[in-house]
Amino acid sequence: GDVVPNNTHFDTTRGNLEERGVHAIDLPCEEANDLTSDLPFKGNMNVGALRATFEEHGPTKIPLVMMTVTNNAGGGQPASLENLREVAAVCDEYQTPLYLDACRFAENAYLIKQREHGCESMTVREIVLEMFSLAQGCTMSAKKDGMANIGGFVATRNGEVAQRQKERLTLVEGFPTYGGLAGRDLEAIAVGLEEALDEDYLAYRVGTVAYLARHLLQHGIPVVQPPGGHAVFIDAAAFAPHLQPLDLPGISVANGLYELGGVRVVEIGTAMFGRRDEQTGEEVAGPRELVRLALPRRMYTQSHVDYVVEVVARLYRQRALLPAYRFRFQTRFLRHFTAAFTPDSQASAAQGGSRTLTA
Repeated sequence: GDVVPNNTHFDTTRGNLEERGVHAIDLPCEEANDLTSDLPFKGNMNVGALRATFEEHGPTKIPLVMMTVTNNAGGGQPASLENLREVAAVCDEYQTPLYLDACRFAENAYLIKQREHGCESMTVREIVLEMFSLAQGCTMSAKKDGMANIGGFVATRNGEVAQRQKERLTLVEGFPTYGGLAGRDLEAIAVGLEEALDEDYLAYRVGTVAYLARHLLQHGIPVVQPPGGHAVFIDAAAFAPHLQPLDLPGISVANGLYELGGVRVVEIGTAMFGRRDEQTGEEVAGPRELVRLALPRRMYTQSHVDYVVEVVARLYRQRALLPAYRFRFQTRFLRHFTAAFTPDSQASAAQGGSRTLTA
């Protein structure tokens, strides 16, 4: 029965909230709807909508507010330091804690340094310290800016909450000193959190993402602009305009890329953020249809990235052949993790689609 606002919840955050009976509300800024503009901080939260949410539900029904940095579901877009300050001020006014979904905090801070007026002379570490000073806690998937293979953590300034978390942790994960992780993984996270702040590393990583986006655009491929810090997001609805949202265009593009070139990507669209109505059984579309080309850290050379561009461009030339897909199996929560799909030959034939892609 509680409500948790976020600039945009990512899939696992939303799934965990909904499994607890919480209503997860997305409050992205209006600029986020314009996928092709060069506006620098389309990951911001709509502060006016946040205030309206407090007025509608009351602070007793809102246990916390979350900010996802960077805003992954919104195209990997950063939130500005100014916006974080404004959100924190509203939370202080209503005496509600602000938590960061901080898995890409370093990339967000680097993009602040690059794009936000008045932050050019700050170091990434200084920006990070101010970001976290505005929050009462965070959740962290350490496979991102923790630079680790596995694991993560939750942090809080509230001692009572911390004690309850430790009690829960012992039940479901392990003793509080290791939380179900091996010691080597804890050490990797500790090192990774430091290495993620290295500005030379961040310049290379963000620069590689920008390189991929720039070369895809040269082939006319529709991508979310400006590129963020960890991935390029293809606009699957524009890539395959003959497919409607319930035809799962993101799944079709993702499968096509794997068929043509072995390129593994993820759909961030109706499969991930749509739903099946429990009363009628009908599918409900998600807010947008994206395909995420996330870059592994310290793995790809320029030739790897050039190969990805070639595969995407090859599929784009054959986009009219992409088929519609339907769910064959799905779970109630986080359905896209284990869902099975099947091509809808009847719908594809009606729209001119086919499975005959040329490698």
